[in-house]
Amino acid sequence: MLRHSRPRSVTRAAAASVATAAALIALLPATPALADSTPHLDAVERSLRQVSPGLEGRVWERTAGNALDASTPGGGDWLLQTPGCWGDATCATRPGSERLLSKMTENISHATRTVDISTLAPFPNGAFQDAIVAGLKNSAGGGNKLKVRILVGAAPLYHFNVVPSKYRDELVAKLGADARNIDLNVASMTTSKTAFSWNHSKLLVVDGQSVVTGGINSWKDDYLETTHPVADVDLALKGPAAASAGRYLDELWSWTCQNKSNIASVWFASSNGAACMPTLPKSAAAPAPAGDVPAIAVGGLGVGIMGSDPASQYRPVLPTAPDTKCVVGLHDNTNADRDYDTVNPEESALRALISSATGHIEISQQDMNATCPPLPRYDIRVYDALAAKMAAGVKVRIVVSDPENRGAVGSGGYSQIKSLAEISDTLRDRLALVTGDKNSARTAMCSNLQLATFRSSAAPKWADGHPYAQHHKLISVDDSAFYIGSKNLYPAWLQDFGYVVESPAGARQLNAQLLAPQWQYSQATATVDYERGLCQA
Repeated sequence: MLRHSRPRSVTRAAAASVATAAALIALLPATPALADSTPHLDAVERSLRQVSPGLEGRVWERTAGNALDASTPGGGDWLLQTPGCWGDATCATRPGSERLLSKMTENISHATRTVDISTLAPFPNGAFQDAIVAGLKNSAGGGNKLKVRILVGAAPLYHFNVVPSKYRDELVAKLGADARNIDLNVASMTTSKTAFSWNHSKLLVVDGQSVVTGGINSWKDDYLETTHPVADVDLALKGPAAASAGRYLDELWSWTCQNKSNIASVWFASSNGAACMPTLPKSAAAPAPAGDVPAIAVGGLGVGIMGSDPASQYRPVLPTAPDTKCVVGLHDNTNADRDYDTVNPEESALRALISSATGHIEISQQDMNATCPPLPRYDIRVYDALAAKMAAGVKVRIVVSDPENRGAVGSGGYSQIKSLAEISDTLRDRLALVTGDKNSARTAMCSNLQLATFRSSAAPKWADGHPYAQHHKLISVDDSAFYIGSKNLYPAWLQDFGYVVESPAGARQLNAQLLAPQWQYSQATATVDYERGLCQA
């Protein structure tokens, strides 16, 4: 990725973007929602109602009465991490991965009607596949008749060997006699080759009552059968929010079923003569409350499923930046397309979550910047939201994957940048639009930022010599609310899904189990750390 110098001048739209973010932040202390118990969810919901009102109940939805789905009431193992071997560079034991696999089997075993699985190609394999099969056998073997959908998103050419009929045959063989009680739909889909859009959500939804979602791909070679496993995170929820995930997958499957005869977009297979299922059978009764946790389920439709939300009256002043575009002629959906915004509400939700912070923000991501070319370098409004927060004195911590994981063409590995300077340079430049010059911007950044690459132990690399790879899609604010899902903060025009949860108890568990140990080991790599007076920017 080439580094470019930035011109001193900025466009009127860019300045307006940062000024608007700063003005909104200045108003936050007087906002009535801050007196409520869910100020962060309220801020996200307001944004979603402005941008994508017509997609409520389909692509996004706020629910109450949920529970973080732990093995014991109030427990913390609703947070599903891979590999979970903090402090051990050999990763000899992997309690996080073991918990994830057992949770998959447990949830599926409880199915009485439906199982909905979504991920990025290739299909679940190794112990991931075994966990799914074990759960299905437990359920179907008990006499349940199940409808099961398995959907993967496929990058063109790269996943040409991902064949649904072959995977169906593998599952049927492993299920044995129990396959007679399971109607399978298996599909691989790409919604737009030219806009690089396909399913990227990672979901396990059972009976519309329980859900597991986050960033974890069900790939044995990257996560399980390796001495340098990918660090990743999911969450488990139960309650009405699970049904929201099922309705989101209905949107993806409706498009898939409509296009199953077009082999350029969809490959489809089924068992027992089952037709393509755009929806799954729903319980006649509404999902019962499972706890007292409020959540917003929010996804995106990428490019190719829906052009815009016709109910939206959203008319933004879209920002510009001199260094985001890498391919002349390629449309920038992230920064320059109002209609794209309206059918991808998750992007507005994450910006709103960041802007709702009043004390501190923790961001744990694979990257902040995209593979450029072909995608735009970064989401201007994400950086502007962070710049406005730092200018207001909010502390920001960003941990990303080690750039040594960068693939040969940028996206071929678990990093897309060459150095942390790509992030700090951009932050400083966007801050300068708020503070007025780069010197004061640097002062504000050095006083409020922590920026590092990921480590999970005191050793600089895994014991086998490979750099640590992080695949989190996580934002936490004010020890109160957090997002866990599949949506990256860098530009990517995919179908994604996740939850914004407001739960101080859950946020404390997230900090204790992930964010605190992450920073304990990762701070050694920091290029900016306000606590230690370090600022290599």
